[in-house]
Amino acid sequence: MADSEGSKADPHVDNGSSNPPKKQAFIPLENNPEVMTALVQKLGLPQSLAFHDVYSIDEPSLLEFVPRPVHALLLVFPVTSTYEESRRTEDESLPEYSGSGSGEEVIWFRQTIRNACGMIGLLHSACNGGARGMIAPSTDLATLIENALPLDPAARARLIESSPSIARAHASAAAQGDTAAPAADEKVDLHFVAFVKSAENNLWELDGRRKGPLNRGKLGDEDDVLSEKALDMGVRRFLKRETEGEGDELRFSLVALAPSMD
Repeated sequence: MADSEGSKADPHVDNGSSNPPKKQAFIPLENNPEVMTALVQKLGLPQSLAFHDVYSIDEPSLLEFVPRPVHALLLVFPVTSTYEESRRTEDESLPEYSGSGSGEEVIWFRQTIRNACGMIGLLHSACNGGARGMIAPSTDLATLIENALPLDPAARARLIESSPSIARAHASAAAQGDTAAPAADEKVDLHFVAFVKSAENNLWELDGRRKGPLNRGKLGDEDDVLSEKALDMGVRRFLKRETEGEGDELRFSLVALAPSMD
């Protein structure tokens, strides 16, 4: 599915935090599994992992095309008034996340770079769950995690802002794909949210525009993030809310980080 990150209002900086929006901007990534796979492998994931299109979340025959286990799901959707209202309402009742250190159940990155939601979603997918243990040592991802773990979310955001390796990998990926890349300062409307399973069997929704990581419930040992239980607690729940608010014309796509078919 080769949609770019679209065009409309610019939702892709963290305007809900106490930090002012940053002026730094990335060229929007194309929503393309091949591009995403090349990017995360360049940063440190092995060739045995890849992103795959998920063509249905309800039809078993189509779900069978996705290799298992699925380590992360990346949901791509247009930013709507329903999303914004739900985000603000839920975040009002939540404290500002301040987690850091090796005891964190997941590593979460606040998004402060305009149009970087694709990169943040990919980092959330690659740096958590089963994929994290497969990162090659001494790679950019391994170094990022090592440096980010002791930092609070604000310092982690600055770490990504100042990372030449992240910027280079993103620029290289943004130049690939099936469509012409938009300008870095172009306003976009598509957003990326990751769903991962922690070692404690919790399903986490990771969105760099939120106050922090969101625990969506307990999974069984046998459940991956594409299991019926995980879909009900995560992607289906998310899309049900959006459909109720925006109608049946909601556009979305879903990609899964799972074993490569090569």
